[in-house]
Amino acid sequence: MTYHIETEHLILREVRIEDTGDMYRLDSDALVHEYLGKNPITCMGKARTYVDYIRMQYETYGIGRWAAIEKSTGNWIGWTGLKYNFEQEMNGHTNFYDIGYRFMPEYWGKGYATESSIAARDYFFEHFPNTKLCGMAELGNKASCRVLEKIGLERKNNFIYEAQQVELAWFEKMP
Repeated sequence: MTYHIETEHLILREVRIEDTGDMYRLDSDALVHEYLGKNPITCMGKARTYVDYIRMQYETYGIGRWAAIEKSTGNWIGWTGLKYNFEQEMNGHTNFYDIGYRFMPEYWGKGYATESSIAARDYFFEHFPNTKLCGMAELGNKASCRVLEKIGLERKNNFIYEAQQVELAWFEKMP
């Protein structure tokens, strides 16, 4: 599946096999994983598995995370977008759509999470009308909680994510 969405500062496109090295650079960074269970990846094979998983989401569910490219530099800065969560229960939910993003630290604080999440939210409700969109963030990650609120998701409750033993905030939005 091919995606090409432009925002003011970003190009959002499908994740490609050749993004595996960038995905490794992102997910092996300890700072990136501060609010993701503090468990960065340690081998390129895990990055490739993640790229393959995203590409499977495109083919199977017509949705997936997108590579985020900074327009002014052409740099791959991380990923953003949507995911269909069918594998594990989260906060009493299964088979739900999730919005998320992950950027290299040097691109934090530039508004890219909000900008790209607005594009993903709008894409979702255009292509999946009458479907609930969910989001979650570790309680300590106040910036991510704020992004989810800024894009119109309502905070519903907090829950313990057992796999990592961390408390997450749960957000939802209906169209």
